[in-house]
Parts: sequence; C-alpha cells; structure tokens
Amino acid sequence: MVDAPTGEVLVSFRGIQKSYDGETLIVRDLNLDIRQGEFLTLLGPSGSGKTTSLMMLAGFETPTAGDILLNGRSIKHVPPHKRDIGMVFQNYALFPHMTVRENLAFPLSVRGQGKAEIAERVSRALAMVQLDAFAHRYPAQLSGGQQQRVALARALVFEPQLVLMDEPLGALDKQLREHMQMEIRHLHRHLGVTVVYVTHDQGEALTMSDRVAVFHQGEIQQVAPPRVLYEEPQNAFVANFIGENNRINGQLLSRSGEHCVVRLPQGETVEALAVQVGQPGEPVSLSVRPERVLLNGHSAACANRFAGRVMEFIYLGDHVRMRLEVAGQNNFFVKQPIAELDPELRVGDVVPLGWQVEHVRALDPLTTE
Repeated sequence: MVDAPTGEVLVSFRGIQKSYDGETLIVRDLNLDIRQGEFLTLLGPSGSGKTTSLMMLAGFETPTAGDILLNGRSIKHVPPHKRDIGMVFQNYALFPHMTVRENLAFPLSVRGQGKAEIAERVSRALAMVQLDAFAHRYPAQLSGGQQQRVALARALVFEPQLVLMDEPLGALDKQLREHMQMEIRHLHRHLGVTVVYVTHDQGEALTMSDRVAVFHQGEIQQVAPPRVLYEEPQNAFVANFIGENNRINGQLLSRSGEHCVVRLPQGETVEALAVQVGQPGEPVSLSVRPERVLLNGHSAACANRFAGRVMEFIYLGDHVRMRLEVAGQNNFFVKQPIAELDPELRVGDVVPLGWQVEHVRALDPLTTE
C-alpha cells in the first residue's frame, strides 16, 4: 500500500485490476491513497494504465478486481453523476450550443439547484477564471485557453470534493500551457479541492503536483513529491523517465551499507549509492543527472573522476548541454548554466570531470523496453 503522507484519506484504490480481454492486465495491482486537498498526478507513457485508473475513479470504467473507496465508502457501483466528482478533459467537452454562462449553469441545474443559487455560483466561477466578460459568448467564439478555463470552471462550479483532469492542457501551445499550469496550481491552492491529474508530460507533473505517481506497464513504480522523485528515483525506469539522466551499465563489485562499488565495461570503478542492487557480480545501471557532473577544477574533490572528450555543444539560452565521450560512452551529457561555462572550451577538448557519491545511484539493470 502506498499511503498518503499526511492528512485524511479521501480516495483509496485497493487491489485494483483492469483487463479488457480477460488476459492482459492494463492495471495490474493498484494500491494508492490520495489525501484530502492534495494535487496528485498520475504520470506515465501511453498505455501505462494512468488514464484507465482515472476513468475507473470517475466511474466511466469498471474495475475487473479490487475496490475504490471515496470517503471510506465503496463507489464501485455508484454511477458517475452521483460521485460528486468534477471532470476536465483535453477536448474541453463544452456544449457548443450553450453560452459560457449556460455551460456553467448546466451541472447545477441537473443537480436541482435553485435559480438564485445557480446565478450566484456561476458568477463566482466566472470571476475565479477571469471570464466575467465572456459569459454570453459561445465556445466557438473563444480561444483554446479560454475554452479550457470554461471547462475548468464548469468542473468546479458545483464545488465537488474531487476534480479529475485528463491531459487537460495537451491541446494548448507551450506558452499557454505553462500559463495554465500556474493558473490551475493557484486555483488548487486557493480552493483546497483535491485534484487527480493525468499527464505524460514530466515537466507538467513536476511543476504542478504535491505528489506524482509514476506508472509503467499497469503498475506504480514510485509515488513521491516531485523533488524526491527527481533526486531519489527508486528504479531505472523512474530515473530515465523523469528528467534527463546519464545511464551507465556496469557490474556490482561490492556493497557496504548504503554504498557500493560498480565496475564499468572498460574497467573503471564508480562508488555509488546502492539503491536497488542484487549480489556482487550481477549487472546494475548507474544514474547521474547532467547538472550534477562537475568539470575541470570543480571536479578535483569528487570521489568519482574521469576524463571526457567534448563531442557537441547544444545551446539552450540559459544553459548549455554538452555531449561528451566518457568511459566509452559517447552520449554522456553535462548541463551547465551559461554563466558558468568555460568560454575556451571547444569540441574535441579532453577535460577532467566527476561527480560526488551522493549524486550517482546504482539501480536495477536497464532493459530494452
């Protein structure tokens, strides 16, 4: 069971499995607690089971096995419209023949709210997403970002205890997407509503979430706050899927407590944190983030030191990615802020580099998946 760290549990997935053909499990064995008021993101590649898990929580899919509890009660047989859950989709799902105001009023009218109550709640929701001036427009008269705001307001207007978002920003351009990430995050903090968010965009997950659950092949690989997920991945899949990562195959030589020594293919040895390793002699993979690699004199105090040949510079405005050949690998990356870059460095130069023991993790061996 992966428990929510603090606070009252609102949603609990218990032993959830989902299969469409009776053989292949799309979701294998999902055990996850979501606490009240948190922003939890389900992150993973296509086909990893994240959207299916969200749809089972929404009531649009039925689990093959297991149970889902909302406020301690099973919702397995509760229809979607009785679950008190707001939903935001990637395609907005707005009614094209209704104005913005009418779109927002719809969830309230089907719940039998009075006219005065509806008018007040709709006005409040419009103000919340700063669309007061667009109340009488139709969806086709709005930009993509405005339509997404309407969809967001409609999901929040009846004040649900839980809001589910399925790739809600996928159709927006990069700049607008980043703006909407902040908008949604600020709304979440302001309202205190529980949000379960699905995305395959790791940057979006790290930016917005209190915790992130990383899915792969129907199972959660790790669930943790963004910083922990990035700095302390528990296996090779998480290390490679979250952020940029240097991956080096090796063989475990020895282990002593939390530390271990790994031999690389060309005979060099690396001292690393032993996170997920087997017995000496067995294969492991090493994970080192590009920004943790130190160059030239900065590497002098590092326990792990190598020589690297500069192969390529990739200019990215505020920082530069350098591709180097290190320990027989020609796709080893180092990331440096522009202000720290040595202006004399050229392609072909051989430079000393290194990293500290606490910044290299020995994990399970990489697979070809």
